[in-house]
Amino acid sequence: MIQPLLQLRSVSFRYEDMVMVFDLEVGKGEFVAVMGPSGSGKSTLLSLIAGFEAPLSGEILWEGKDITPLPPAERPLSILFQDNNLFAHLTVFTNVALGIDPSAKLGPQDRQRVMDALSRVGLHGLEQRLPGELSGGERQRAALARMLVRRKPLLLLDEPFAALGPGLKMEMIALIQELKREHGFTILLVTHDPEDAKAAADQTAFLHEGRILAKRATKELFQTTDIPELSDYLG
Repeated sequence: MIQPLLQLRSVSFRYEDMVMVFDLEVGKGEFVAVMGPSGSGKSTLLSLIAGFEAPLSGEILWEGKDITPLPPAERPLSILFQDNNLFAHLTVFTNVALGIDPSAKLGPQDRQRVMDALSRVGLHGLEQRLPGELSGGERQRAALARMLVRRKPLLLLDEPFAALGPGLKMEMIALIQELKREHGFTILLVTHDPEDAKAAADQTAFLHEGRILAKRATKELFQTTDIPELSDYLG
């Protein structure tokens, strides 16, 4: 049996009066949409994987090794939020360079790495602009470039395109899929929109009240009738 790349084994977390318990297996190279109602635990799931939250119990395994005690910086992942976390007073180049070195002091090879990443996401020529001088889509592209230079195998995307219009959102999803094919990323994408899951992900996990009720091939999950909570969610 092939060992899953990422495993969550009975990972529990309390938020107010809700106790969440997550069990999940993700294979290498999978693109998994994480979908469910507001408050179901989608962002909490990513925060636990990233190490921003500590579980009450359970284990998070990467390639069979327990990474639960590791701080975020030592985990094999990058995370992208809706607000893209760019520093407004720094240029696009410097924002991306922070993915390599927090001091942004780079040698020639690393500077070229930043330039290559910016070119790959379509931002060539915009290196010296500030984030406020970019469109929303361009800011998300800069954040993607920063993920690229980090060279981490797991990408966690927490509704990063929710503020974008439908056309631009599909453009960004297509770019993510291209980068996945080129670099072999494993991806978890939190979304509240079923259309995002259908367009982006080969697998979809459905959450309800702090539990993962199912993780199946996306097309299969949306055709299923055996999960009443999913049927209610989809209307």
